[in-house]
Amino acid sequence: MHKEKNKFKRILWIVLTLLVLTLTGSTLYLQWYALEAGGNERGKNLETSYAFMYEHYPFLSHWVDSLQRENALRDTFILAEDGVRLHALYLYADTLTAHTAVAVHGYTDNAVRMLHIAYLYNHDLHYNVLLPDLRFAGQSEGDHIQMGWKDRLDVLRWMEVANELFAPEGSQTRMVVHGISMGAATTMCVSGEVQHGMYQQPFIKCFVEDCGYTSAWDEFKGELKNQFGLPAFPLLNVASALCNMEYGWSFQEASPLKQVKKCTLPMLFIHGDADTFVPTWMVYPLYEAKPEPKELWIVPGAEHAVAYKENPEEYTRKVSDFVGKYIH
Repeated sequence: MHKEKNKFKRILWIVLTLLVLTLTGSTLYLQWYALEAGGNERGKNLETSYAFMYEHYPFLSHWVDSLQRENALRDTFILAEDGVRLHALYLYADTLTAHTAVAVHGYTDNAVRMLHIAYLYNHDLHYNVLLPDLRFAGQSEGDHIQMGWKDRLDVLRWMEVANELFAPEGSQTRMVVHGISMGAATTMCVSGEVQHGMYQQPFIKCFVEDCGYTSAWDEFKGELKNQFGLPAFPLLNVASALCNMEYGWSFQEASPLKQVKKCTLPMLFIHGDADTFVPTWMVYPLYEAKPEPKELWIVPGAEHAVAYKENPEEYTRKVSDFVGKYIH
């Protein structure tokens, strides 16, 4: 009887050890897959990023070439408070103006992959434009993707830089922040700060968010199910706890939904009705949570982050009409 009990204990110990090792390995893989893009270097490769943009937005090639010939598409760098070196592209409007846009890229993208939005604001609307590389993207340093949460602090700093670069002498800019996908989540996270406390920035007039998610938790939960057929518990819980231990933020904390509740500046919400990566349903609680003024455009047939690509004229008109109400 005693031998049987010992045997059972050994088997139980082995099973529990295997379960812990499996959970730990799976969680570390999930964290690597989600926060380091599974080794995907797309956001770091500038050559392929330019090639991608010229293939999908052919009109950009001539425009960017002309900017580069005139040294009008410029680089700038700053040091974040934690010593990380951050990069952005910027370009002036063709006439002196306070009208300014900060355009924020998405997951595994970079500043180059937001040149179509730069074209909208700079070429079509005659705005100054700044395009930051978020951490772990483009020419910025950083050891992981921050899903828009801590990125909000870097973007707030970039907004100050844009105001210093572009403000006519003796005045301030009039600025819109426009983000796509994770950049839209970042934009919404920023929106909850600019009217409060140490982050007050009176030159911010409005926001445009295009296909952003409700929270990092919700987005990862959906991807766990869609990509791997797995429930959130326990992997996501453990991965979020490890992220908090290693990087100082949790997946639940990274919540654009909570941030937009604090924002009373105008916001335009854009989402494709065929989006399955950041599913369309997410835009509705975001829109409902945001106090007025706000507008919502659901783009028929658009999948994730292609609303401008598939509807450039209507997209430009919608954005122009919206920002024109608040930046003039």
